[in-house]
Amino acid sequence: MQKWQRDPEGMRLRILEAAKQEFATHGLAGARVDRIAAKAGANKRMLYYHVGKKDELYLAVLEGAYEKIRVEERGLDLEHLDPPKAIARLIDFTWNYFLRNPEFLALLNTENLARARHLKRSTKVKSMHSPFVEMIRTVVRRGVESGDFVVAVDPVQLYISIAALCFFYLSNSATLSVIFGRDLLKEEARDERLNHMVALVLAALTGKSFAAFAREKAPKVPVPAAQPV
Repeated sequence: MQKWQRDPEGMRLRILEAAKQEFATHGLAGARVDRIAAKAGANKRMLYYHVGKKDELYLAVLEGAYEKIRVEERGLDLEHLDPPKAIARLIDFTWNYFLRNPEFLALLNTENLARARHLKRSTKVKSMHSPFVEMIRTVVRRGVESGDFVVAVDPVQLYISIAALCFFYLSNSATLSVIFGRDLLKEEARDERLNHMVALVLAALTGKSFAAFAREKAPKVPVPAAQPV
């Protein structure tokens, strides 16, 4: 029996990891199945057997990328934090997740260029978002009930705003650094950006001034390690 037949799940995971790097680097059009197979220590026949053809492989990579971030978000334990600290933790996590996983941003760019053509076929990705949205909704509701927040914002809009504050800065850091004459990816600049985002969002939710949170360098709490799936 061949090694890949003894460990089919291990082979599938290696193929998906190689495919993620290939699609993130070259996009969907530029990605090559031959390179993916070689990096995974497989061949085309094995690749097609375990995952499928190029489009199916790409969708599997997208679904895996979303599943990874959703699993880690569920481990943030937001429900046991005071609402402002919970929002600060969510922003901190989103920012640092994007920094640690640049291939995730690359995949998002690729799929948006394709008008989410592949993602529309996925029922798995849509189902992942429901519990996450409810988690944010619960934090916002608790914040309003406790008097910490002055407005019950739409949790979807709130998350899109947080993701956008992080995503635009990172995806455009090269051009923005040239335009403004700053290295926006220096550690000091990254810390400044995180503090700015937390203060901005908490000022909007609490009705307090931005300066109040900026002076405090914004509440920052450690993010727990992701739990194994």
